[in-house]
Amino acid sequence: MKIKFSEKLNLANSETLISIIYFCAMNKEQILKALQEEVEGFNKIIATDKGDWIVKGFIDIYKNIYTISIDTKVVSKVIELLLIPAFETFAIKNNLTLELPAQQNFYPDLTFICNATGAKFAVDIKSTFIDSENKIKSMTLGAFTGYFRNRQSTKNISYSYNSYSAHLVLGVVYKQNKEKLNEKVIYNLDEIDKIESVIKDFQFFVQPKYKIASASPGSGNTKNIGATTNLDSLINGKGIFSDLGEDIYNDFWMYYLTVDMAKALEIVRPYMNLKTYLEYKQRGIDVLTKHKDEINALNEIENNPEESDINE
Repeated sequence: MKIKFSEKLNLANSETLISIIYFCAMNKEQILKALQEEVEGFNKIIATDKGDWIVKGFIDIYKNIYTISIDTKVVSKVIELLLIPAFETFAIKNNLTLELPAQQNFYPDLTFICNATGAKFAVDIKSTFIDSENKIKSMTLGAFTGYFRNRQSTKNISYSYNSYSAHLVLGVVYKQNKEKLNEKVIYNLDEIDKIESVIKDFQFFVQPKYKIASASPGSGNTKNIGATTNLDSLINGKGIFSDLGEDIYNDFWMYYLTVDMAKALEIVRPYMNLKTYLEYKQRGIDVLTKHKDEINALNEIENNPEESDINE
């Protein structure tokens, strides 16, 4: 049987359409890979050929330049603002919609929505500086209370936690300039070349949040999940939960209690680290196994009270 040219054309168009839909319907593995490839070019956006940060300070309407603070929160926010156009370009290129949080303290920093399927991907931007060889100063990965535990909640989060197909971290690691700038000095626009960059030598990475998480909270009396401080492990996604898996990461942090949290509940902390977490879980399993038959019998009675009355 011969196929008409018009039918061949329609067949070709159908195959092309299927191919386009497949490409646009990104899953969590595909967006992770795409972002990892994308960040390889981010140095060109925020750094000079020598690796220095392109930001020198803040300028007022009189063209006075005030040197930027080395404070990590300030640096992180400015880096985020510099990269927003790049994230928008990435979204368009991959048939995604980029949404920014409605409020400053909302999670995540970026929500990518697949236009083909509606799948949502959370991307949080985190930055820190190298403290010593192969060690970062610190990095926190968001709260382990609130929306992290109540995964249907929309408080302080763009969408409920469980509506996201993936929770990713786009990290920026840099070196601080050891020559401390005099923040009292005001420069004019013609003197911009005299201003030293406060940070340099950027390294970008993208990893699933659980793969870079530690089993300890962030610094201080915080309710934030800490990240591994080993630079290689951070960049390559080789944290303590990377082999254990996301289910164990979720279970560990959803029920983790700080000293103050346990004290407020007037209970002993169930566990403090992975070793005591394992011991805690094992005790529970041992007790349940020992009373397995009793539990099954009691469950039958509870679910079938009429039959229990008849037997009596």
